[in-house]
Amino acid sequence: MRLKDKVAVVTGGASGIGEASALDMVAEGARVVIADMDSDRGEALARRLNEMREVCAVFQAVDVADEAQVETLFQATLSHFGRVDVVFNNAGIGHMAEADSYPTEDWQRVIDINLTGVFLVAKHALGIMKAQGSGSIVNCASILGNVGQSMTSAYSAAKGGVVNLTRTLALEYAAHGIRINTVSPAYIDTPLLRDLDREMLDRLIALHPVGRLGRPEEVARAVTFLASDDASFITGANLLVDGGFTAGKS
Repeated sequence: MRLKDKVAVVTGGASGIGEASALDMVAEGARVVIADMDSDRGEALARRLNEMREVCAVFQAVDVADEAQVETLFQATLSHFGRVDVVFNNAGIGHMAEADSYPTEDWQRVIDINLTGVFLVAKHALGIMKAQGSGSIVNCASILGNVGQSMTSAYSAAKGGVVNLTRTLALEYAAHGIRINTVSPAYIDTPLLRDLDREMLDRLIALHPVGRLGRPEEVARAVTFLASDDASFITGANLLVDGGFTAGKS
């Protein structure tokens, strides 16, 4: 198993890509801390995982934009499991508006969670991993950290920041045995997208040369790979899981 005896923290872990990643990591032998603002879903997932394997998961409520809560997250992880080997920095939100009418408070919240939150989680994980002399962080960016898209100024800016933050941290901590990489998904088939009307859904599908949306478990497998020793010579990388979205126009 790729993550046997590893301890992983998954932010935004209660649903979507985070949920799929927590499931995959447990299947690969890890013990997992599910960190999310949705306590009901997070606690339900922890119970589900513990039915798969005894004492393999706990839930911790956290707003990643609040540094005190992030610090508490890692204190709780050490209390439960004694170490931190893997972090999937996945928590994020979206908001769409034209730039000239983008409410500043909405801009700030997207930046706070999608970029500052990634930094805060990495900051507190890195201190622990540095003392251990090992660790792997996977930050979740997006295709929109690699290409622009109208109406997504805050989201695209934050995700672009995540891609370059990852490179910078990878350089800074390579000598400490810590690898830091990014995964950049395209549009993924989650309940949120299923609420779109058929016309809009077909338009999104058409943006992907493979002819479909991605599945959460496909991103999860990429995350597990980057987190594992199978990727031991990979750091500072940005793995696109995008069905060809960013490859260009055919």
